[in-house]
Amino acid sequence: MQNQISPLILSFGASDPVAATGIHADLASFAAMGCYGLPVMTAILTGDTSQIDDLHPLDGDLVDEQARTVLEDMQVLAFKIGQVGSVENVTVIAEIVSDYPELPLVLDPFNAALAEQGPEAEDLVLAIRELLIPQANLLMISAVELSRLAETWKDSSDTETDTRADANVQTEDLADDVMTLIESGCEYILVTGTAGETGEVVNTLYNESGAVRRDAWQRLPGSHAGAGSTLSAAIAALLANGLEIPEAVLEAQEFTHAALSHSQRLGMGRLIPDRYFWARETEQTTL
Repeated sequence: MQNQISPLILSFGASDPVAATGIHADLASFAAMGCYGLPVMTAILTGDTSQIDDLHPLDGDLVDEQARTVLEDMQVLAFKIGQVGSVENVTVIAEIVSDYPELPLVLDPFNAALAEQGPEAEDLVLAIRELLIPQANLLMISAVELSRLAETWKDSSDTETDTRADANVQTEDLADDVMTLIESGCEYILVTGTAGETGEVVNTLYNESGAVRRDAWQRLPGSHAGAGSTLSAAIAALLANGLEIPEAVLEAQEFTHAALSHSQRLGMGRLIPDRYFWARETEQTTL
């Protein structure tokens, strides 16, 4: 009698030698949530715990071959898309996921720790907006990244900084930007990192009806790498386990906050989330 297998998640992303972000971070988060990750590498990062130095995209045909071969062999229950690496890879990935519209797709393609990649940067953002965001069940994006993305459809006069720095105006702009993306086909958008009360970070989930939930979390001390990757991967894992998006978003935030609370200083740079904090707590309890 065959044992029940763990939910399988196909994840597109970059290889990070520190394993703070990208494919290796996804695999750790999937495993912590009881899922099995199938990694499709889109690029190779170079760097350490202090910073990401560079990104080296893989050829689109290689990305396609990795994914198609696995999908023909295994029954995947969800997709997670992180850093795509190039416009060519966006096109390839968009074609792949379009063949499986019934599977939940979590999209987290922006990495604030990585500088813009030369002249292709603008084309890459446009490709993500036009080909991947409309297919996503959930787009995870920071407030800063959302503002930059909105510049691709706004006139320059619309993107000038409001000299009044009116919080209400900024909130309305953010909501308008979210609705523009939802109208393009994206089902839910989780906007992270907006300002809350003193010492709080606020994440807000939207769908076509507006704000669905708003969660405030105490800002943790220190500089962390991989918080976003942990959160988006945990959401994908919970969707693969059968949760609805609003519930998955809440549970994934709780998991991410706990992983960040147990972060480790593995090098001389930023702290790395401990996605297996629960296992270590169990070990200490049994000693």
